[in-house]
Amino acid sequence: MSSRSDWSDAARTIRAHRPRHVLFLCVANSARSQMAEGIARLLAPEGVRVSSAGSEPSRIHRYAIRSLGEIGIDASGQRSKSMDEIEIPVDAVITLCADEVCPAWLGDAVRAHWPLPDPAAVTGSEEKILASFRAVRDELRTRLGVLFGSGSMVEPRHGTENR
Repeated sequence: MSSRSDWSDAARTIRAHRPRHVLFLCVANSARSQMAEGIARLLAPEGVRVSSAGSEPSRIHRYAIRSLGEIGIDASGQRSKSMDEIEIPVDAVITLCADEVCPAWLGDAVRAHWPLPDPAAVTGSEEKILASFRAVRDELRTRLGVLFGSGSMVEPRHGTENR
């Protein structure tokens, strides 16, 4: 994952622009960008629109829904979307791809690149896969807490209880 100064500087820059619409992009719009959307909807100030999309949308990953549910966020109503479906204007775009070629947003917007590993690419046991989703979720909670000025977040819960 990128150094704290890289992403935190970018988060503060976006916050200073006071965006009214924040878009999270990755390739499949199934894991990282979906988790970012769910967390950002919780943390963003009232009146800020939050969206996510992908260049090759598929469907939201069940472990993305599950890992968000563990922290009290219901993402069952979210769906994978194409970039063509996003309403404009978009004021801030955050790309989340790490090893893939990230989609490019051609509209006028403040941009940040937060390369995070794709938890959907992890193989192995259910616990190993779920741990990768939790790690990305927790990193997104930290970064989005800085972006939206909510400071440090409550420690994540890995059980089924809600906050």
